[in-house]
Amino acid sequence: MTDELRQMADEELDAACALPFPDIVRVTPWGDSFTGFAPSGRQVDVERRYLWAASPPGAVLVEVEVRDPVARTGAEVTAVLTPPER
Repeated sequence: MTDELRQMADEELDAACALPFPDIVRVTPWGDSFTGFAPSGRQVDVERRYLWAASPPGAVLVEVEVRDPVARTGAEVTAVLTPPER
C-alpha cells in the first residue's frame, strides 16, 4: 500500500515540477490539496506545496504528500528547483 502512495507522490511531483520555472516563481509560496483516488481505488488526500528553499538563492522547494487518512499511512517526496542559468 505504501508503495502505491509513493508512486502517486512521485507522479504528482513530476507534474508539479513540469511547470516552467518562471510560472512556479510567480505562485511561490503556494499550496493546494485535493482528494484523489489511488490506482487501487481507495480515497487519498494529495497535498502540493511550493516554498522558497533555504539555498541556493532563488530556488523553490516543491513538496508533495499523499496520505491515506483511513489507514494512517502516507508518502512525501520533495525536489529543489533552481533558477535557470541566464
